[in-house]
Amino acid sequence: MTDRYDAIVVGSGPNGLTAAATLSVHGKRVMVIEAHDEIGGAIRSSDLGEPGWMHDTGATIHALAAISPAYRTLDLAGAGVEFINPEILLSHVLDHGGASLYRNLDATAEGLGRDAKQYRRLIAHSASHFEDLADDVLGPILHMPSHPVTLARFALVALLPMTVVGRMFRTEEARALLAGSAAHSFTPLHHPLTSSFAVMLHAAGHSAGWPFAAGGSSRIADALATIVVSHGGEIVTGTTVESRSDLPDHAALLLDTGPAAAAKILGDELPKRRARRFRRFRHGPGAFKVDFNLSGPIPWRYEPATRSGTVHVIGGYRELIAAERATSRGEMPDAPFVLVCQASPSDPSRAPEGHQTCWSYAHVPAGFDGDAQPKIVAQIERFAPGFSDVVLSSTATGPHALEAGNANLVGGDVGGGSYSGMQILRRPTLSSRPYRTGAPGTYICSASTPPGAGAHGMSGHLAALDALGRELR
Repeated sequence: MTDRYDAIVVGSGPNGLTAAATLSVHGKRVMVIEAHDEIGGAIRSSDLGEPGWMHDTGATIHALAAISPAYRTLDLAGAGVEFINPEILLSHVLDHGGASLYRNLDATAEGLGRDAKQYRRLIAHSASHFEDLADDVLGPILHMPSHPVTLARFALVALLPMTVVGRMFRTEEARALLAGSAAHSFTPLHHPLTSSFAVMLHAAGHSAGWPFAAGGSSRIADALATIVVSHGGEIVTGTTVESRSDLPDHAALLLDTGPAAAAKILGDELPKRRARRFRRFRHGPGAFKVDFNLSGPIPWRYEPATRSGTVHVIGGYRELIAAERATSRGEMPDAPFVLVCQASPSDPSRAPEGHQTCWSYAHVPAGFDGDAQPKIVAQIERFAPGFSDVVLSSTATGPHALEAGNANLVGGDVGGGSYSGMQILRRPTLSSRPYRTGAPGTYICSASTPPGAGAHGMSGHLAALDALGRELR
């Protein structure tokens, strides 16, 4: 057999593995090269040194995975992935009460009281046409819409700052629930397009839920790897790629890396203007993550939070806006936005019988080198008095440790780059073919490309399809 590969994929995160799987099922000879000893990137799982407990070291909730065109095409279910939805998708806790996102749109709306009608008006069309919307939104910004009416109705709201959309609602519950989802952008909520995150996540929830993979997110990585290997592909771990000259002969190169890392690998092959843009690509605020082993459920005052897969912990709408603005300015808030993920109530395999796991992260300034765990615990205690009493052990991972475990998480940025300013459109370039680097036969397919962060695999899938239409035709 020739030593020439049709394609080499550098990086084995969800996008790199999806790119490799897409190419493999099209009959291409593929090699995946991963710097770490374990594949998966942001979809790895670990017992963190305590057998019997299972934690996702990156993402757990995959709001767009169940609806991802890439995963539908690759048939992850047939490869052994079972997606589970929690009883309640999301709760946002308040000092007095809270609000919840259910898979059923009417149940969600009814919980918002006076804002029920307005919530339906904002979300219902996108939710009922979500597969059509996903076809247009989960890809390059510049494209010919397949469903122009659905996309136009989404864009009418999506283009607005969350602070403008918040003024459409009268209750604190509705404003906080939507703003907490918009804050997944890690972007100040007065910026344009931040409402797009809220509408997209809520519409996805009402369409397919906010599921997680039974047994841990690594099951997704394992399934994608199985597809690659079963079609003749190879996966090499523990190997760092410093430049293209390190690689075997190949027709196409797909980089599941950040833009700066791609520029380093490609060197002089990258056109100078593109190289400058890649090196100047901005990263957003970071995350400070804490994994907890618990003796039982978190004693949330707002009872629906106990049955929720995700809990937003910040309190009111204005408090959230102020915290996100401070974080973006490089200031650590006294009361940061904390996200708590609880998968074990719906997936008992993640903890010993009668026990639970959860992880949390706080939004922190980029590269934050302090200890945010006390503030995270204080925020949870604020809304779940007695939380510390159920904590058996914890593992903290700050921004620098996150980056050490996954080079794409620069400064602890789990979003693949800042979504503020024009960069929400330039990821890393504004183009109908944003995966092309300008270097011959070379593509970038990380979360720094459209449609951005998430374990949906679409960046890798679309970059692979582009290569299949060109060098691998």
